[in-house]
Amino acid sequence: MSTLDGGATRRVPLWLSIVAASVPMFMVALDNLVVSTALPTLARELKADTQDLQWFVNAYVLAFACLLLTGAALGDRFGRRKVFVLGITIFTLSSIYCGLSDSTTELITGRALQGIGAAAVMPLSMTLLAQAVPAKKRSLALGLWSAFSGLAVAFGPVVGGAVVDGIAWQWIFWINVPVCVIAIPLVLKVLDESKLAGARLDPLGMVLATGGLTAVVWAIVNGSEDGWSDGRILSAFAGGAVLLVAFVLWEARAAQPVLPLGLYRLRAFVMTNIVSATMYFGVFGSIFLLSQYLQIAPHRTPFHAGLLTLAWTLMPMFIAPLAGAFTDRVGGGRLMALGLFLQAAGLAWINLVATDNTPYSHMFAAMMLGGAGMGFAFAPTAAVVLGSVSQDMQGKASGANTTFREIGGALGIAVLSTVFVRNGSAASAQQFVDGMHPAVWVGVVVVFVGGLFALAIPRNVAPPADAQDSDASEAGSEEARTPAVSTV
Repeated sequence: MSTLDGGATRRVPLWLSIVAASVPMFMVALDNLVVSTALPTLARELKADTQDLQWFVNAYVLAFACLLLTGAALGDRFGRRKVFVLGITIFTLSSIYCGLSDSTTELITGRALQGIGAAAVMPLSMTLLAQAVPAKKRSLALGLWSAFSGLAVAFGPVVGGAVVDGIAWQWIFWINVPVCVIAIPLVLKVLDESKLAGARLDPLGMVLATGGLTAVVWAIVNGSEDGWSDGRILSAFAGGAVLLVAFVLWEARAAQPVLPLGLYRLRAFVMTNIVSATMYFGVFGSIFLLSQYLQIAPHRTPFHAGLLTLAWTLMPMFIAPLAGAFTDRVGGGRLMALGLFLQAAGLAWINLVATDNTPYSHMFAAMMLGGAGMGFAFAPTAAVVLGSVSQDMQGKASGANTTFREIGGALGIAVLSTVFVRNGSAASAQQFVDGMHPAVWVGVVVVFVGGLFALAIPRNVAPPADAQDSDASEAGSEEARTPAVSTV
């Protein structure tokens, strides 16, 4: 059920609201992974060197991670649905540009533009869905939304391998066009517009946050290649730290900050951000290596290796809706802790059995265990983030949480790649395993620590009382006084 500007309501089936909010998110999440499978082909057909290949991935990550807060702020000011649709449009047009690219420079530019569009789609997708469904069904809806996200993770390597092997690399971008043709009319038909009354932009805060995050993420994604003691890397970290400190100081005095610092007085919100960062650090850093391991020990095609990852990546699709349904009863923190402990166990199991020629049957159960852990973590994370803040803060909270997890993922890939390079190489299956073992153990430890932080999340999560009172006084209708989701 959606609330219209005039206070009337119109009934929209729950499944249709979930599909309308999730399909664009699925598209941008898929593109975060699908390019990795095509890198060998891009190297050959575009004559790209190693640095070019890194930037085919990193240009997207940089723009995406660093503009999430800005995308959420623009939605609050100009209308969340409007900015959401604009993000879908930018993402699709830049996908067409990528598909038409015939040089490395053009493809890197197109990937950066894709990241800009994705930064508007991802945080607003969660916020629009939370507002489109009744509070009592929100955890279930977010669980199904998380299943869509898991589906994108699952099919990223498979779609990339199938398209590259069967058609041409350009089609990993062209497939976004029909999705856009379906998604935009569906969003306009199903999801209502919403924005914060009297909201103003915080231009200086947006510039400081974007600049600081860009410098830090650039240093992270290049540190493993250039060396963490390289002068440029250290300068980028230092410059980013200065900008982020200036951002915090400015946000403390800004009239309408892009990221209200009061959010970081909420234990549930803070702990959930830490959990998100550690999960993405350990899991995505490890999967980055495991996806290569499946192609090397023994040798397999990208498509074959992508199919084998489904034992891990399909599990969230089945587990996340279940976790969403039980979040209110069990508590989001407990489910997140269970999820991270299962992920750590799955990664440790894989690492213990991995050799230069391990039969896939020896890893199958471990991959399912790790994938189930991801499913238990995804849905409660979204529910706790939105449930711990007032409705007018949900867009900012979603943007902040997504920023934390993307930075965690980038840092995980960079750090684990550094550990890998120092202990092994891709020259042979045995050398790859020699490097992978210590790197994945780092991922195991980080994920396990994240599970301990999840245990510190209060079982009863709700917005502060003063925020709820403020929302109710400003609303002016019984429907607008519906409280934010509570994960009990």
